[in-house]
Amino acid sequence: MTSKTITDPREVVAARAVTGDEWHHWFSWFARGTAHFAGSPATFLSAVLLIIVWAVTGPLFGFSDTWQLVINTGTTIITFLMVFLIQNTQNRDSMAVQLKLAELIMAMKGAENRLADAEELSDEELENLHQEYRRRASSALDKLNRRRTAVEETKRSDKPHRPPHQ
Repeated sequence: MTSKTITDPREVVAARAVTGDEWHHWFSWFARGTAHFAGSPATFLSAVLLIIVWAVTGPLFGFSDTWQLVINTGTTIITFLMVFLIQNTQNRDSMAVQLKLAELIMAMKGAENRLADAEELSDEELENLHQEYRRRASSALDKLNRRRTAVEETKRSDKPHRPPHQ
């Protein structure tokens, strides 16, 4: 079977619908928009005002169970849905950062390209790499400290010795 490059926009939409890409595209768009909206000062102010209105109406409804249930149910539903939207946004942002770091690692001369896909390693492999890099960092720090000491000693020995003033 040969693969065909799709150039007609109608075919692209049909292909997305068949593969589920359209749903993923829509959800990503919705999650980004909702996260942006939910993180705005206007949304925070709206939530604060809603809570104030709810609290002020407490005496009107005699602080009834229904009155309490309204805020509890509303906040539970919003929290439940926001968890998924925030996780989607976090996953996308994390992937973007990983891709940018991978690009930098691969572009750097002398960098170890094996780190470009470190997020795919197991926890044990990550821990082993972490320990290796801690050892390397410690060794580099020791070398740097030895150099500093050598430079300071050289500076002291290069200064002419002057007798104290009398």
